[in-house]
This record gives sequence, structure tokens and C-alpha cells, in this order.
Amino acid sequence: MADTIEATGLAIHPGMLSPAEQRSLLAQIQMVMKRSPLYRPTMPRTGKPFSVMMTNCGTLGWVADKAGYRYQPRHPETGKPWPPIPDQLTALWTRLGAPATPEACLVNIYDEGARLGMHQDSDEATFDAPVVSVSLGDTAVFRMGGTTRRGPTRSVRLSSGDVVVFGGPSRLMYHGIDRVLSGSSRLIEGGGRINLTLRRVTPWTDAAAS
Repeated sequence: MADTIEATGLAIHPGMLSPAEQRSLLAQIQMVMKRSPLYRPTMPRTGKPFSVMMTNCGTLGWVADKAGYRYQPRHPETGKPWPPIPDQLTALWTRLGAPATPEACLVNIYDEGARLGMHQDSDEATFDAPVVSVSLGDTAVFRMGGTTRRGPTRSVRLSSGDVVVFGGPSRLMYHGIDRVLSGSSRLIEGGGRINLTLRRVTPWTDAAAS
């Protein structure tokens, strides 16, 4: 059952993916990473590297470098198209009632010590679809706030198999990862955490969504 927070469009589904589903999804994501190798994004203007490694799957992928944040159809280093989003993830998107189809799935890799500062997912051309986030591997301390950077925040722990959906009034909430609890899961050989973030990037017509 979802833990819906203050009816704001934010829902946390603890243990939504069974251990078997987690293993299956991990194998599919490992295939994605073989076809589309990990790279390290950098901050716009400063060029400071992120602490997370990442790749993408879908028709579009999110990238960050000195030129800014954006979506593009090809890997920034190989120049090849991103591989398709695994069917297990598109089925999850539909199961959660998200409209149309996801166009991008960000694959973020958190090693021990990696974190992600408070930010909004606001580079999309539409905010009508929710963001669907899937955790695999080590537990993370997930911090979430409101739609302003200076608003109050709260933290929850996200374990392997947990799914977070933020849409509606929470679609543009600030959120981040404070830390990863190393050794809290045995799913990934050698440890670490993988976060999969499904997003709709472009608007869709009523006909396309039906």
C-alpha cells in the first residue's frame, strides 16, 4: 500500500518490487549499461563533476555538462542512441496510472559517499506526467521539500524495491539524496545503489494518450 504524504501527489510505495522482480530488473539495467556505458555528468558553468555516475535508456536521455541541463537522443560520449526502456519499467509506469508513455529513464549509480543535492526535475517540456523513481540496492536517505528551495524538508529511507511517485502539486518538489547506507543490501554485487527515474519529457495529445 502506498504511503501518501499529505495528499500532495507524492506517494511512496515500500517494497513494491519483490526480490525476484528486483533481480530481474537489475539484470535488464546491467544490459542497458553494457550498451550505453556509464559517464560522469558535470555541473553547468563550473564543470564540477557529479558524485554519481549515470546513463539513460529511452528515446531521450538527460545529460549535464558546461552547456547546461538538457535531454538528447544520443549518448554524449559514444554518440549512439540510448537503448530502449525495459518492458518491466514501462509496465510499472502503466500500473501506477501514469499517462502516455515514458520517454526517458535516468540510471544513476551511487557508490559509497555519493550524494545528490536538493534539486527540481524541471528540464522537461511538460509537468503533467509524474516522475516515477525506483530504488535498487543499498538504502538511501531521501530528502524532500516543497516547491521552493528554502521550504521545510523531511527525510525518509528508501530501500531496494521501493518506488516513489511525485506528481500533481509535488511534481516540482525539491528533493535529493543525503547519503547511501553502504552494505544495507546484497542485491548488487560489490554494493551500491541504482536509482531509475522514469520521466515524460514532451507533451502528448489526447489521442496519443488514449
